[in-house]
Amino acid sequence: MLRRLSLLGLSLAFFTACAWAQRGPDIFVTPIPNAPFSGTVEVQRSIVQDDGHVFNMKTTRMIARDQDGDIYSEMRALVSPSFPRTPQLLRVHLYYPKTRITVMLDPATKTYRADAVNRPPATEPPGLFFAAPMGSDLPAGQYTDRADLGSRKMDGLEVHGVRITQTIPPTITGTGKPIVITDEYWYSYDLRINLRIEHNDPRTGSVTMQVTNLSLQQPNPALFQIPAGYQVAGAQRGAGKSQ
Repeated sequence: MLRRLSLLGLSLAFFTACAWAQRGPDIFVTPIPNAPFSGTVEVQRSIVQDDGHVFNMKTTRMIARDQDGDIYSEMRALVSPSFPRTPQLLRVHLYYPKTRITVMLDPATKTYRADAVNRPPATEPPGLFFAAPMGSDLPAGQYTDRADLGSRKMDGLEVHGVRITQTIPPTITGTGKPIVITDEYWYSYDLRINLRIEHNDPRTGSVTMQVTNLSLQQPNPALFQIPAGYQVAGAQRGAGKSQ
């Protein structure tokens, strides 16, 4: 019984860590036209627990944008680094900038929710201001430093990188030691998205996300459509049929 309870506690702690780990930095696909692409986001996460134990996890997911700026973005489960298969597909987000309609697909129940957004998403990803050249002109804060990492190629595209370092002094941490938090953004001007982001905070963990397997061709139009057989969430099957 004690062993069973111990395993249950470990499992609950793990799933709590997984849920927490899905918050934070992400590859944001901007809804801009005339720059179609598709790619795979490779994710590596580590979560530091209160007892100092570190959970390492990974996932992979597909993102795409068509010629009109429509967006396709997957959410998949976080799994162990040794997990041999493609992680389970949890959600798919579609967005159509011309109509401001956002759709969330639930593959498990084959249902979807569609809503109109009052304010369209930004056309630049979070972190761009730091990764763009004008970011180096920002006055550095008392505890913040910015370093221009220059340009390099990722999957054949030129990207520009910036590292943001925040140092929390010992007088504030209360531990007698400084805490250094770092963020990196590698931005593609061609696609108007970050192709790589890194975040590291020794108190909570780290995340690295990188877009790989890039294709600049028009993606399959079927990606941006609600799949056949899906129903509006909450609707009864057969509702609306004539008697």
